[in-house]
Amino acid sequence: MLIIETDRLMLREFTIQDLPATREIVCDEQTMYAFDGAWNDEKNRQGIEKQIKSYHENGFGRWAVVLKETSQVIGICGPMWLDANNDRVLEIGYLFNRKFWHKGYATEAAIACKRYVFDTLSFNEVFSIIRDNNYAAMNVAIKNGMFVRGRYKDEGDTYYSYIFSVENN
Repeated sequence: MLIIETDRLMLREFTIQDLPATREIVCDEQTMYAFDGAWNDEKNRQGIEKQIKSYHENGFGRWAVVLKETSQVIGICGPMWLDANNDRVLEIGYLFNRKFWHKGYATEAAIACKRYVFDTLSFNEVFSIIRDNNYAAMNVAIKNGMFVRGRYKDEGDTYYSYIFSVENN
């Protein structure tokens, strides 16, 4: 089901048929450097199933980002409930096939998701939780109007994450 359309992208719900496209993203070591390494095929499947479950339970989740020009799934972006520093927040997350990095797609998708969260879901604030070594994701958050609100480290983690957010004005 189509959720959002921008000039160059369509964001739609994932289906199991998207596994090959998500495999190119989440099973790639270089792409997953900020996520403690690449996933295996089973974790990829579980990730898609988690999103499908979220659509039914919450009415939203991470969506497939489709390039209009080619109809190819090039990324993952959307709102999801996340625990950050002992708070439950609505987070816009994004992850793209590295063949499509540095073309503005993550920013375009993230901005569209922010508008959806404010205009359709009627939330007053949205977050992006970003690992301290993921400078590209931080730049997307900044371009999405977000500011750093804090920094934390989960128990057992060896790294910090930054909490970015923006309020609906």
